[in-house]
Amino acid sequence: MLSAGLLRTMRLIALVFALGLFLAPLPAESQPAGKIYRIGVLETRSAALNAANLDAFRQGLRELGYRDGQNVEIAYRSSDGRNERFPALASELVSLKVDLILTRGTPAALAARNATQTIPVVMASSGDPVGAGLVASLGRPGGNVTGLSKLPSIFATKEYVDVGGLLSYGASDPHLYQRAATYVDRILKGAKPATFRSSSPRSSSWPSAARPPGRSASRFRRRSCCVRST
Repeated sequence: MLSAGLLRTMRLIALVFALGLFLAPLPAESQPAGKIYRIGVLETRSAALNAANLDAFRQGLRELGYRDGQNVEIAYRSSDGRNERFPALASELVSLKVDLILTRGTPAALAARNATQTIPVVMASSGDPVGAGLVASLGRPGGNVTGLSKLPSIFATKEYVDVGGLLSYGASDPHLYQRAATYVDRILKGAKPATFRSSSPRSSSWPSAARPPGRSASRFRRRSCCVRST
């Protein structure tokens, strides 16, 4: 038979152990069970015209364990090519209490940053975030904005070539969106935008060139590959 004193001691130890398990902090990068994250997307083009980028973003999220409609949902807002609409659209996303805003391009990122200083903003791409005042530096952005900045380019994306431009050298937009999902994941798990670096993309579209009538594509591209951006 155990003595009464020993029984009391054992009960006290069990109680302290149970309280320790209850009060132990959750891991900094854990996802609350059952939570559905709402991601606001602020874009220039409609969702239909931006389907390739959205698909790449969703693919990136799926690879990280997020399923649209299950533990994440997307609130998409497009300016339809009118930059003056961005401030109102950004304010609308803030009023929806989104957990994060994904943007592409400097005007959208500026509108999101001006609409909120607390909701994280992830740039799928931005030409010069430091020069635009979006981040203090690429190494330590500060504030609530982080993400990806584009490579120097003659034309930033091949859409300009499709309508008659000579040459594009820049990041692949779907690749940028897929990489942006990693920033979204880290932020949703508790990381602060101010503390992790913005970066340049690893994948680029080079070359994408308009071909003059009567000239073969291969010959023209060989000549174009030596054009250097300044």
